[in-house]
Amino acid sequence: MSDDTEITRWALAAGRGDRDAASRFVRATQSQVWRFVGALIGPADADDLTQETYLRAMRSLPSFAARSSALTWLLGIARHVAVDHLRAIAVRPRTVPLSDRHDLPDVQRSGFDGTVALEQLLRGIEPDRRVAFVATQVVGLSYAEAAEVCGCAVGTIRSRVARAREDLVAAVNGQARPRGRFAG
Repeated sequence: MSDDTEITRWALAAGRGDRDAASRFVRATQSQVWRFVGALIGPADADDLTQETYLRAMRSLPSFAARSSALTWLLGIARHVAVDHLRAIAVRPRTVPLSDRHDLPDVQRSGFDGTVALEQLLRGIEPDRRVAFVATQVVGLSYAEAAEVCGCAVGTIRSRVARAREDLVAAVNGQARPRGRFAG
């Protein structure tokens, strides 16, 4: 894995038209962007949202000024892509989902069932908390980097992560917690 300084250099060079640097930039960041949008929206849409993130990023690279690391900048774009995706879903006609009660994952098991269970639990968290949690606990950003991605103060990120943890513990224990108005 490349470090933030190298990734940022590649992004700057890509912004000046260096195709090799653009390829390196994408390869170095693609798994983190996919994990980020996959945890926010779900793995079914992660490929498309990752692609949309890079489409937007490539158009914006010439104006990237490296005021933050390129990964932080890119995850900020990914966050906007995820929000736009949720807005688009909200205006689409709704379909009636089939019952999935027969296929509930066992949260005590590891592997695939555990991954599915975590994704379901994360979807039950209010979106601002989910973004903060995923950015820091899944992608591994520092609280300061997550604050840049989310456009808020570091203290806000800390409180959102703490509340997200509380929500996850309550959900695992089967306790109902009040959900945010945008949770889904």
